[in-house]
Amino acid sequence: MPSVQDLIDRLESEAESDADPETTPDVGIIMGSDSDLPTMEGAYDALDELGFAEQTDFTDAPDSRFTYESYVVSAHRTPELMYAYGETAAARGLDVIIAGAGGKSADLPNMTASIAYPIPVIGVPVQEKSVDSVIGMPTGAPIVAVDAGKSFNAGLSAAQVLAREHDAIEERLIAYHEDLKGGVADVSADLHDLGIDGFRER
Repeated sequence: MPSVQDLIDRLESEAESDADPETTPDVGIIMGSDSDLPTMEGAYDALDELGFAEQTDFTDAPDSRFTYESYVVSAHRTPELMYAYGETAAARGLDVIIAGAGGKSADLPNMTASIAYPIPVIGVPVQEKSVDSVIGMPTGAPIVAVDAGKSFNAGLSAAQVLAREHDAIEERLIAYHEDLKGGVADVSADLHDLGIDGFRER
């Protein structure tokens, strides 16, 4: 069973390696507890839909050119792990971090943003009561945040961060947006053509 120090050693070893940037994760997904996972699954879903693959071994060639990793990192129970994660993020090849936390003291996104700066951190308040904590950063210490539970949007935003440097991601985002527009057009046509009663019965 790995210890917190084992995880820190892993992160530091990855940061010191000479791995090809094309084999390192592009997006990091972290959360304060595994109980946050049901809320954070939207971020995984968004990245999967855009062709990202999950990378669980830093030394293996990924299944996709674009990948993400995930860890449980508690700001309060394992602050040393949070610090190591943020401090090694750039050296390990991460371009953006999605951080979710719940409760009134949802400090993980904020603290990670301070440590990993200037890597952008997208904060996901896991609960409504977490919103003020996540968005309450002082001037000069920015964090991007989505609304409570909106981790799918966090995944899309992470892809948007990468899209300006990678045409393939930009093309996938544009295709995703076109699908959304097509869905609205289909519903609109059905409502108009069938009328409200027919639309309800379809």
